[in-house]
Amino acid sequence: MLKNLLIKNYALIEHTEITPDNGLNIITGETGAGKSIMLGALGLLKGGRADSKALFDTSKKCVIEGSFDISSYKLKESFKDLELDYEKVTILRREITPSGKSRAFINDTPVRLEVMRKVSEKLMDIHSQHDTLQLGSNIYQLNLVDTYGKLEAKVEHVFVAYKEYRKTAQSYQQLLDEYNQIKEEFEFNQFQLKELDDANLDDVNQEELEKELEMLENAENIKVALNTVLETLTRSDFSADTSIYSAISELNGLTDYSKKLEEIRDRLDSCHIELRDIITEVEGEEDNLFFDQERIFMIKETLDGVYGLQQKHRVNDLQELIEKRESIRSKVDKVESFDEALLAAETEKKAAYEAMMEIAGTLSEARKKAIEPLANELNSTLADLGMPNGQIVIEHRETEPTVIGIDEVELLFTANKGRAPQPLREVASGGEFSRLMLAIKYILASKTSLPTIIFDEIDTGISGEIAIKVGAIMEEMGKNHQVFTISHLPQIAALGSKHYYVYKDHEGSSTVSKIRTLNQEGRVQEIAQMIGGSQPSEGAIQSAKELIGIK
Repeated sequence: MLKNLLIKNYALIEHTEITPDNGLNIITGETGAGKSIMLGALGLLKGGRADSKALFDTSKKCVIEGSFDISSYKLKESFKDLELDYEKVTILRREITPSGKSRAFINDTPVRLEVMRKVSEKLMDIHSQHDTLQLGSNIYQLNLVDTYGKLEAKVEHVFVAYKEYRKTAQSYQQLLDEYNQIKEEFEFNQFQLKELDDANLDDVNQEELEKELEMLENAENIKVALNTVLETLTRSDFSADTSIYSAISELNGLTDYSKKLEEIRDRLDSCHIELRDIITEVEGEEDNLFFDQERIFMIKETLDGVYGLQQKHRVNDLQELIEKRESIRSKVDKVESFDEALLAAETEKKAAYEAMMEIAGTLSEARKKAIEPLANELNSTLADLGMPNGQIVIEHRETEPTVIGIDEVELLFTANKGRAPQPLREVASGGEFSRLMLAIKYILASKTSLPTIIFDEIDTGISGEIAIKVGAIMEEMGKNHQVFTISHLPQIAALGSKHYYVYKDHEGSSTVSKIRTLNQEGRVQEIAQMIGGSQPSEGAIQSAKELIGIK
């Protein structure tokens, strides 16, 4: 339960700190004084959206810090699962900087908001007017049945099984869609594959063929050029071969005179040997080179086929064309082996569906068992809240499987004897909605381990004797849970074990909201003003004392 709450630089609050009672805590004050600010602050501790506009002083950071005694609640495993240090007194803190940046801490460890939400949902249940509106939702109503029946674990099992079923169903559908698409293209792919296979691409060296074709098409010019080279190197009277040979002969007669000349002769001799090798290779090239029309035709035919296929398949080179061929081959092979894959996927989907339906069926039976007792308790509590003719009927129907199972429930309600119950959202008034929600919270409080329950004006639309009964219910809840309620009714305010008064202070340069704990005298005065206005009569004061139980 909440042991201490610090609110600093938030909304109209500059700084306040409260230490609530373990039982029923009442918050009252004039309209607009800032009673809901504390709920907004606690909402931040539940992971609510932060905004720099909520800062009282926009030059300073906002700090909301709540200390919770969780020693009597079995939360060690939850903390372990979230990789958090467990402390008997756990501190949740939110900070909002002037720039709007928000940070969250649990026991001084920085955490993501998702983690703070998971922890805080085990510590606090904040009821707002939005929750009352949600009461008309079928999903919300089903959650009530699950909470009442303590079926959360079974719901989680259905969630996991449904996700697994959807995964297998999607895999099967994707495979089926792919099969149908590929099957439509099968004949065309077969034709393309045959065309590519017939091109014998693995035996083609496109680059070499292109070079060979270029040489063959220029054979005559190349042959003339090579003859000119040979004329220069060996065939003329003054060829390089003849000239170098003569030079070597001259040097042979001089080697006895000089070691250096001998080295020059040897080097020139090496040049002559290299030159003869070159001449031999050039002569070979010249002898082998001739205009081969048949070979040119064959190369052109091969290359034209490759070029055509490259253009057809929009690729840039032979390697990409081969990769395209293999891709098409894979599609063709896939069609031929798809029946087996489809059967396996369909079998897996069927097994996952049956497993999911078995788990969902177990949950459905448990929900059906919880519905009648829940309806009976609701009707009994409504009678205690001044609605003796009020009747709740919970209608159940099976649906197609979803992530929450195969069930849908509808809360039917009538406030009048002899009238058939109708869907709750169509017939309940604001006051009836409030009492219904209080009845639900009262019943579910005994089914959950929530340390702290917070009501924001759940007494809207009621007064008189009904208000006393509503207060009695809250007082009863306060015996086993820490309860906060923002109220405008003296009958309820008088029952609190601790009473906070929210007011606006206009003395400084800025208006601020302040919260103070009322002593017995202050409570009498505040409740008397709730009864008789700002200047309560002696009668109002006496009535306030009677409500509080002061003789």
